[in-house]
Amino acid sequence: MTRPPTAAQRRVIDAADPVTGRLRGTESQLAALVKRELAFRHPRPPHDHFLTPAGHRIREETATPAASSPEAAEPAQEPARESSGVFAARIGGEEGIDFGPSRIREVHSAWQGLLELRRMTNPHGVVDRPCAWERTHLVQAAALALEAAGHRPAGADTEGYRVRATPQPEAVAVRGPDAGALRECAATLEQAGWQVGEHTEPRTGARYLLASPRRI
Repeated sequence: MTRPPTAAQRRVIDAADPVTGRLRGTESQLAALVKRELAFRHPRPPHDHFLTPAGHRIREETATPAASSPEAAEPAQEPARESSGVFAARIGGEEGIDFGPSRIREVHSAWQGLLELRRMTNPHGVVDRPCAWERTHLVQAAALALEAAGHRPAGADTEGYRVRATPQPEAVAVRGPDAGALRECAATLEQAGWQVGEHTEPRTGARYLLASPRRI
């Protein structure tokens, strides 16, 4: 059984950038994380270190859990909450949603960081399809793509998109206030490298999107 990271290594992991996984630490700490396959050293200058998917999982052991209910795409599911000081894409349903300039800058920076993570970790550096981090953070990844494109997330009492986990592997459900908004969300996700299909909720007849990260 793999030994858990030391306290010092855990602090380095916990301090990683929440989107790109970029690490800061001593050379010995970073080398130890690479040896444990919790981090990798980028081959191109400046040779920064980044968390692997396994490293991200370690980091999230103490983080606020995202929405991962096994229930089917239900609009009443409780959304993920944002930890203090840590960026989190709006999945819809949060209270007190900020649409101000500072939030717009944060979202833009997070999206650019995610594109850079794709470039660094996808084969051949392609940025037109999701990377491993997105496949292990489906709800947050899809929500970030939508928010970065300017779509409005639903608030506690306002309409907008809602992204939720589903029982299907590598798939999220996206709901919108109307058919037009749903089509716009579908176009955004497809452009961001997701496969999208429109479905009907059997019980209510409501339309929703089922989106999965595209592999090729």
